[in-house]
Order: sequence, then structure tokens, then C-alpha cells
Amino acid sequence: MSQENVEIVRGMQPPPDFDLVGMFDENASTSILLDAVAPSFHSDVEAVGKLSIGDVRGSGMEGLKAVWREWLQPWESYRSEVEDVIDIDDRVVVLVRDFGRRKGMTAEVALVGAAIWTLRDGKVARVEFFADRAVALEAVGLAE
Repeated sequence: MSQENVEIVRGMQPPPDFDLVGMFDENASTSILLDAVAPSFHSDVEAVGKLSIGDVRGSGMEGLKAVWREWLQPWESYRSEVEDVIDIDDRVVVLVRDFGRRKGMTAEVALVGAAIWTLRDGKVARVEFFADRAVALEAVGLAE
């Protein structure tokens, strides 16, 4: 089941050149993409964004979207590249390098983050997004 979990999570990662800001815009037609992956999530999926200002939480697909909107709020553009995927029983850790340009800025910055995806019965039950990769690795008992 573990390899299946990895494949489920890998299949939900956006391409490296895909702007996530547009995907989570409340008025965007790209929400169709979110609707397409919705069956891969439990209806009561728990989403947590571990931000420098504190945790942002939501439940269900609307809660997941709200967490992402909060995460992306300061960004004009934001994309994510998967660097590695780690299989840990019912969890899948995705190590990412994110690139973004803040509103009103011209320079793009790079961030080293991670997400912990917890699956139950072949569907995502919880996903935690970490701005700090070291914190994510510590949360699953791995040292960087």
C-alpha cells in the first residue's frame, strides 16, 4: 500500500512551471483542476499550513483551498518543484524547492520546504505544508 500512496501523492503534484497563485484564485477557472483531484481526498481532509506567523488550518476541500489561499496571499507568483519523495508507512513526505515573487517585488526568491501527506484507505486524510523543511523532517522523526 505504501508505494500506492507515493504514486497517489506524486500524481497530485503540479508541474514545476505551474503558477499556484492562479490555481487557488477564488475566481479562477483553474479550480477545475482542484475538482479533478478532489476524489483523492477524504471529504473531511485536514489541511495545515505551517507559516512563520503560525498555523493555518482547514477541513474538507474548502478548508484545503483556504489554507492554500492564506499561504499564497503575499505572493504575486508561486511555483513548486519536487526534489524528493520519502515513503514513511501511511505518510508521504514531499521535499520541495519553491520559487515565488512577492507582490510589489521584481526578484524571485527560493524557499526550501516540505509537505507531509497522510493517507488512509488510499485517500488523503491530512496534509501539512511546511515553509521550513527541517521542521517537517523533525515532525516525521528524520534529521536533515
